[in-house]
Amino acid sequence: MRRSTPGSAVTGIPESWTAAAPRVPQQPAAADVDRDRRDRAAGTDRERADGQGAGRGRDVGAATRGEHTHSEQPYPRPRPVQRASVRGQILDALRTALVAGELTPGEVYSAPVLGERFGVSATPVREAMQQLALEGAVEVVPNRGFRVIERGTRELAELAEVRALIEVPVVLRLARTVPAERWVELRPLADATVRAASSGCRATYAESDRTFHRALLSFCGNEQLVQIADDLHRRAQWPLVGAPATRGRADLVADAAEHTSLLDALIAHDLDVVRGLVGEHFTGAL
Repeated sequence: MRRSTPGSAVTGIPESWTAAAPRVPQQPAAADVDRDRRDRAAGTDRERADGQGAGRGRDVGAATRGEHTHSEQPYPRPRPVQRASVRGQILDALRTALVAGELTPGEVYSAPVLGERFGVSATPVREAMQQLALEGAVEVVPNRGFRVIERGTRELAELAEVRALIEVPVVLRLARTVPAERWVELRPLADATVRAASSGCRATYAESDRTFHRALLSFCGNEQLVQIADDLHRRAQWPLVGAPATRGRADLVADAAEHTSLLDALIAHDLDVVRGLVGEHFTGAL
């Protein structure tokens, strides 16, 4: 923007300016008046054209500086940046700690203490714990925190029975309809369960186990069924009271081996073997 130069202050008016009588200027001829009128009109047109050109120049200059101009089409507003949910991360961490036996059944845990453990405030921990309460993993203890639910072998057996009622008929139906090349796609997931079982980490194996079962059931095309089965599977993985590590490494390896055998039978379309394997798999479910 051009800066204007301030004028000098007037400290006095010369006497000759006030003393001199006003002079009337000589009036121009009619031809001169017409010529002056035409000249002023032409000058006005040039000034208007120059103003429009200057406006376009200002628009171009503004556009090059990244400013919005009237002739410029508005750029669509970008979508908000998606940020990772702290609550979701804490929920995953609590689920892992629950399966690994780090959260003891019957014990009460407060949100502020767990928040210090995870390096976050108590709010996302409290929200994650409320989700676990909806899933049946913990219960709210007023003014204290959340108590991990104490579960026994009867509840685990009931969960295994419900899972079998849902998954076994689906797997048998899929064994008759899904082509062998589709079952081959699950080979990396079955191998992943074997590696996870070999590590002896219950939490690692629990995640790979659910991943394999979700992928297997997904061939049915029923998302609601897959979600319900996965929720039941997750609940079946919670530790029992008094036995945070009910299954050792050998049990995990044997369970993972059943995945490999089941996949081999599905690829071979051996329905008798599939029927026997899926029936036995849930009796020793994690």
